[in-house]
Amino acid sequence: MLPIPLQVIDGFLLKVNVGDALLVGFVLGLLAVIPKGSRRLATLHVITFGALLLLLPGNIMYDPKELSLLRSILEYKIVGLILLVVAPVLFTTADR
Repeated sequence: MLPIPLQVIDGFLLKVNVGDALLVGFVLGLLAVIPKGSRRLATLHVITFGALLLLLPGNIMYDPKELSLLRSILEYKIVGLILLVVAPVLFTTADR
């Protein structure tokens, strides 16, 4: 397996803001959790990223960059709130 050079990661992080990096981390992490087949583990993942998006201060989470996915701080906060609302539904529908 080839290691990813730090310059590639650094180049990506310079083009996005913290909110975008969290969204990319959420999607990649969810893709890693889904093959486990545990809906409870997926719920923990969703709760963690929802709380991060909702509780991080807006001034460090949103700084308009070249590859920004969302347009404002409010949109990141709404995504975090949606994730926190969806998580209990995932937990209650999980198999015992």
